[in-house]
Amino acid sequence: MKAIFVTGGKQYHVSEGDVLYVEKLPNEAGSEVKFSEVLYVDGKVGSPYVKNACVTCTVEKQGRGKKITVFKYKPKKKYRNKQGHRQPYTKLVVKKIEA
Repeated sequence: MKAIFVTGGKQYHVSEGDVLYVEKLPNEAGSEVKFSEVLYVDGKVGSPYVKNACVTCTVEKQGRGKKITVFKYKPKKKYRNKQGHRQPYTKLVVKKIEA
């Protein structure tokens, strides 16, 4: 069974057993998360969401991504700005897709 659901302003195409990284959620590791904003489930397309559809996931861990360097520079003005950033994420495992 395949589904498309929305979380963190992004759409994810998943099937049961998939592992995915989403924008950080406030849930603890080991807890369950249910997403009801499902756009598509095996041929059923909603407008905008499929009624009574749900994607159930288990939170595997919370983490932070690789460090990226943001460097701003303006020539001849002695302006240099170096900054690092690590994006927080939540690792999910899809357990069940209900339609």
